[in-house]
Amino acid sequence: MEVNPGIKRQAVMCVLRSGFWFLLLKRKKNPHQGKITPIGGKLEPHEDPHTAAVRETKEETGLDIPAYRYIGSLVETSPTNYNWNCLIYVAEIPYQTPPPCDEGELLWVHQKDLLKVPTPVTDWHIYDYLLRNRPFMFTATFDADLQLLSMREEIEGRDLLEA
Repeated sequence: MEVNPGIKRQAVMCVLRSGFWFLLLKRKKNPHQGKITPIGGKLEPHEDPHTAAVRETKEETGLDIPAYRYIGSLVETSPTNYNWNCLIYVAEIPYQTPPPCDEGELLWVHQKDLLKVPTPVTDWHIYDYLLRNRPFMFTATFDADLQLLSMREEIEGRDLLEA
Protein backbone atom coordinates (compact mmCIF):
# COMPACT_ATOMS: atom_id res chain seq x y z
CA MET A 1 0.00 0.00 0.00
CA GLU A 2 1.35 3.42 -0.96
CA VAL A 3 1.69 5.91 1.90
CA ASN A 4 2.27 9.66 1.57
CA PRO A 5 5.88 10.68 2.32
CA GLY A 6 6.47 11.28 6.02
CA ILE A 7 3.36 9.43 7.19
CA LYS A 8 4.04 6.66 9.69
CA ARG A 9 3.43 3.13 8.46
CA GLN A 10 2.10 0.62 10.99
CA ALA A 11 4.16 -2.50 11.68
CA VAL A 12 4.76 -5.23 14.24
CA MET A 13 8.00 -6.75 15.48
CA CYS A 14 7.79 -10.31 16.80
CA VAL A 15 10.45 -11.42 19.27
CA LEU A 16 10.54 -15.21 19.51
CA ARG A 17 12.48 -16.71 22.37
CA SER A 18 13.16 -20.04 24.01
CA GLY A 19 14.62 -19.38 27.44
CA PHE A 20 17.96 -17.64 26.85
CA TRP A 21 17.77 -18.12 23.05
CA PHE A 22 16.20 -15.75 20.50
CA LEU A 23 15.03 -16.86 17.04
CA LEU A 24 16.09 -13.94 14.84
CA LEU A 25 16.25 -13.17 11.13
CA LYS A 26 19.35 -12.32 9.11
CA ARG A 27 17.60 -10.05 6.61
CA LYS A 28 18.17 -10.40 2.88
CA LYS A 29 16.22 -7.23 2.01
CA ASN A 30 16.27 -3.58 3.05
CA PRO A 31 15.68 -2.01 5.41
CA HIS A 32 18.55 -3.46 7.44
CA GLN A 33 19.77 -5.92 4.81
CA GLY A 34 22.38 -8.28 6.33
CA LYS A 35 21.48 -7.32 9.89
CA ILE A 36 19.93 -9.63 12.45
CA THR A 37 16.48 -8.57 13.63
CA PRO A 38 13.25 -10.03 14.99
CA ILE A 39 10.69 -11.05 12.39
CA GLY A 40 7.74 -8.81 11.62
CA GLY A 41 6.12 -6.62 9.04
CA LYS A 42 3.42 -4.19 8.04
CA LEU A 43 -0.19 -4.33 9.14
CA GLU A 44 -2.73 -5.13 6.43
CA PRO A 45 -5.77 -2.84 6.00
CA HIS A 46 -8.32 -3.37 8.81
CA GLU A 47 -5.93 -5.67 10.71
CA ASP A 48 -5.21 -5.29 14.42
CA PRO A 49 -1.57 -5.50 15.61
CA HIS A 50 -1.88 -8.83 17.47
CA THR A 51 -3.42 -10.49 14.40
CA ALA A 52 -0.61 -9.01 12.29
CA ALA A 53 1.99 -10.50 14.65
CA VAL A 54 0.39 -13.96 14.39
CA ARG A 55 0.10 -13.65 10.58
CA GLU A 56 3.65 -12.36 10.05
CA THR A 57 5.05 -15.16 12.21
CA LYS A 58 3.13 -17.77 10.22
CA GLU A 59 4.25 -16.24 6.89
CA GLU A 60 7.92 -15.95 7.86
CA THR A 61 8.42 -19.07 9.98
CA GLY A 62 5.45 -21.37 9.38
CA LEU A 63 4.84 -21.33 13.15
CA ASP A 64 1.38 -20.77 14.67
CA ILE A 65 1.93 -18.62 17.75
CA PRO A 66 -1.31 -17.16 19.12
CA ALA A 67 0.12 -16.37 22.61
CA TYR A 68 1.97 -13.12 21.91
CA ARG A 69 2.40 -10.55 24.68
CA TYR A 70 2.70 -6.83 23.88
CA ILE A 71 5.84 -5.32 25.43
CA GLY A 72 6.28 -1.85 23.92
CA SER A 73 6.51 0.38 20.88
CA LEU A 74 9.09 2.06 18.68
CA VAL A 75 8.31 5.16 16.61
CA GLU A 76 10.91 5.91 13.93
CA THR A 77 11.06 9.24 12.09
CA SER A 78 13.26 10.35 9.21
CA PRO A 79 13.15 12.86 6.34
CA THR A 80 13.01 9.85 3.96
CA ASN A 81 10.23 7.29 3.51
CA TYR A 82 11.53 5.43 6.61
CA ASN A 83 8.78 6.38 9.09
CA TRP A 84 7.31 3.64 11.28
CA ASN A 85 5.04 3.08 14.24
CA CYS A 86 6.10 -0.40 15.34
CA LEU A 87 4.38 -2.40 18.08
CA ILE A 88 6.60 -5.00 19.71
CA TYR A 89 5.40 -8.44 20.81
CA VAL A 90 7.17 -11.38 22.47
CA ALA A 91 6.35 -15.09 22.61
CA GLU A 92 8.03 -18.03 24.26
CA ILE A 93 8.40 -20.96 21.86
CA PRO A 94 10.03 -24.39 22.02
CA TYR A 95 13.63 -24.53 20.84
CA GLN A 96 13.63 -26.11 17.38
CA THR A 97 15.50 -26.23 14.11
CA PRO A 98 15.01 -22.84 12.44
CA PRO A 99 12.54 -23.20 9.59
CA PRO A 100 13.26 -21.80 6.11
CA CYS A 101 12.24 -18.18 5.56
CA ASP A 102 11.73 -16.17 2.36
CA GLU A 103 12.87 -12.99 4.16
CA GLY A 104 16.35 -14.31 4.99
CA GLU A 105 17.97 -16.83 7.30
CA LEU A 106 16.44 -17.63 10.70
CA LEU A 107 18.98 -18.40 13.41
CA TRP A 108 19.14 -18.81 17.17
CA VAL A 109 21.14 -16.19 19.08
CA HIS A 110 21.92 -16.61 22.78
CA GLN A 111 20.95 -13.61 24.92
CA LYS A 112 24.62 -13.10 25.94
CA ASP A 113 25.42 -12.55 22.23
CA LEU A 114 22.62 -10.07 21.43
CA LEU A 115 24.98 -7.09 21.70
CA LYS A 116 27.56 -8.82 19.48
CA VAL A 117 25.44 -9.47 16.38
CA PRO A 118 24.96 -6.81 13.69
CA THR A 119 21.54 -5.36 14.47
CA PRO A 120 19.93 -1.91 14.36
CA VAL A 121 20.82 0.11 17.50
CA THR A 122 17.12 0.46 18.26
CA ASP A 123 16.83 -3.33 18.60
CA TRP A 124 19.55 -3.48 21.27
CA HIS A 125 17.40 -1.21 23.42
CA ILE A 126 14.34 -3.39 22.79
CA TYR A 127 16.26 -6.47 23.96
CA ASP A 128 17.57 -4.60 27.02
CA TYR A 129 14.09 -3.56 28.16
CA LEU A 130 12.62 -6.98 27.33
CA LEU A 131 15.30 -8.78 29.37
CA ARG A 132 14.66 -6.44 32.32
CA ASN A 133 10.89 -6.98 31.91
CA ARG A 134 10.30 -3.24 31.56
CA PRO A 135 7.64 -1.63 29.36
CA PHE A 136 8.92 0.92 26.86
CA MET A 137 7.85 3.54 24.35
CA PHE A 138 10.85 4.51 22.20
CA THR A 139 11.07 7.40 19.75
CA ALA A 140 13.99 7.37 17.34
CA THR A 141 14.97 10.11 14.88
CA PHE A 142 17.18 9.47 11.86
CA ASP A 143 18.90 11.70 9.31
CA ALA A 144 18.47 11.36 5.51
CA ASP A 145 21.15 8.61 5.46
CA LEU A 146 19.22 6.73 8.19
CA GLN A 147 21.89 7.37 10.79
CA LEU A 148 20.35 7.44 14.25
CA LEU A 149 20.37 11.00 15.63
CA SER A 150 18.39 10.54 18.83
CA MET A 151 16.52 7.91 20.76
CA ARG A 152 14.33 8.53 23.76
CA GLU A 153 12.40 6.29 26.13
CA GLU A 154 9.19 8.23 26.71
CA ILE A 155 7.86 6.45 29.84
CA GLU A 156 11.03 7.22 31.82
CA GLY A 157 11.71 10.45 29.91
CA ARG A 158 15.28 9.33 29.25
CA ASP A 159 17.64 9.97 26.32
CA LEU A 160 19.10 6.56 25.43
CA LEU A 161 22.05 7.85 23.39
CA GLU A 162 23.60 10.00 26.13
CA ALA A 163 27.12 8.93 27.03
